[in-house]
Amino acid sequence: MAVVTVDFDGTLFQGNSFNVMFAAGQKEFTYREWTTVYRHLTMALALGATKGMNAFRHQFFKGFARTFRGKTEAELDHFFEKLVDIGEKDIHYELVNLVREHQQKGDHVVILSGALRPFLKAFVKKIGLDVEIIGTELGYYPNGICTGEIGTIVNGDEKVRKVREWIYHKKRQGLLADDTVWAYADSKSDLPLFEYANYPVVVNPKSDLEKVAQRKKWPIIA
Repeated sequence: MAVVTVDFDGTLFQGNSFNVMFAAGQKEFTYREWTTVYRHLTMALALGATKGMNAFRHQFFKGFARTFRGKTEAELDHFFEKLVDIGEKDIHYELVNLVREHQQKGDHVVILSGALRPFLKAFVKKIGLDVEIIGTELGYYPNGICTGEIGTIVNGDEKVRKVREWIYHKKRQGLLADDTVWAYADSKSDLPLFEYANYPVVVNPKSDLEKVAQRKKWPIIA
């Protein structure tokens, strides 16, 4: 019963979550909310130009989350369901079937992504998968109203830390005997996770990651 981690963007979901967010926002956001998004998008573009794509993604997520401030969980569930409806066509159903094969063998499957956890939850519900979810947390007050803040983005080394933490707690609860780790992901930022995993599997890689995978003889799924 191994632990199988599956990335979301570019892996389980082959579309672009940024495009999906914008498309949903066009239908749902007020003028004030769009002003917030564009202000942070400008900052994100500046950071991306100097510090790279990860810095861009982090700032964009922060700005997008600010638009959720004051909304209830029910309102946000509705919003993320809209995202799923827009992006459903880009779900990697062959990988979904592979995930189900892992589950039939008794493996523990964890969706592991920097995407917002309620977004991942809505997608998993749509697909009909019964899996664990580790994603970037969206903050809520005790009364269930969103704070508009996010936790640490689950990316790079943070993915490894989260998986280790998850395995530790499952073992202490007596729910996990085998800590063999599979990792399905698509990005060079996932290299720490690939190096940590016993069985790294590269999905739809860009040329830079594909070269690494070929050199290390990691399996590649197109």
